[in-house]
Amino acid sequence: MKWAGNTAETCNMHFLQTKSFSWKEFLLGSENWSFLTEVALRSLVMFTVILVSLAILGKRGVKQLSVFELVIIIGLGSAAGDPMFYKDVGVLPSMIVFAIVVSLYILITHLVGKHPKIESLVEGKPVCLVEDGRFAISNFSKEPLGQDEFFAELRVRGVSQLGQVQQAIVETNGELSVFFYPDEDVRFGLPILPKTLELQTIEIKKKGIYSCVFCGFTTELEPVEEVPCSVCKKKHWVWASDKKRIP
Repeated sequence: MKWAGNTAETCNMHFLQTKSFSWKEFLLGSENWSFLTEVALRSLVMFTVILVSLAILGKRGVKQLSVFELVIIIGLGSAAGDPMFYKDVGVLPSMIVFAIVVSLYILITHLVGKHPKIESLVEGKPVCLVEDGRFAISNFSKEPLGQDEFFAELRVRGVSQLGQVQQAIVETNGELSVFFYPDEDVRFGLPILPKTLELQTIEIKKKGIYSCVFCGFTTELEPVEEVPCSVCKKKHWVWASDKKRIP
């Protein structure tokens, strides 16, 4: 019994020792203080490599990024980060990764400039989301862009209703380009100001110009219990707006 008690006490002491807090382990992990100097040197080397690589990539590599360019930047970041503070990751292999990634970027950029099909494959194509004041439904469904997010993008550009917009195009870098009708050509369209879509209805109680909430198709409707949109066949409508764009 005494032996069992001593064993239990020894186990408890061992447990306390293994669970005790260590500032050294907290700050350095399994490394020694001398490794901090090596971390500083590694960081300086990798920072220089990143700077040189971005200079080679040029301004296009650090502006709004396409999917292809984002892949390049992620690849460079992954190659640069680990050697800065992981002792078992050498600097030389990371520099080789940098050289390969930058070389591939230069090669693919050259091919993109020579062959439109490769450009389309790598960069993607601009996608028109609004055409003549209403949604291009077939294109809109291809983009991972919510309606609320899209409306917010338009409102930032002073748009209060889709009848002000001739075309809205998502570019290959994710930016939204908007082309407007002149004020004299602004037509009735789907209102996109906050809470306006909450007024949608199925039953048309009063004659007037309405917009389909789903596709933005705008037309004059007579009082009726319900009516499907002639474009998308949905049945939810809201009063259309003919407000001019906010300058």
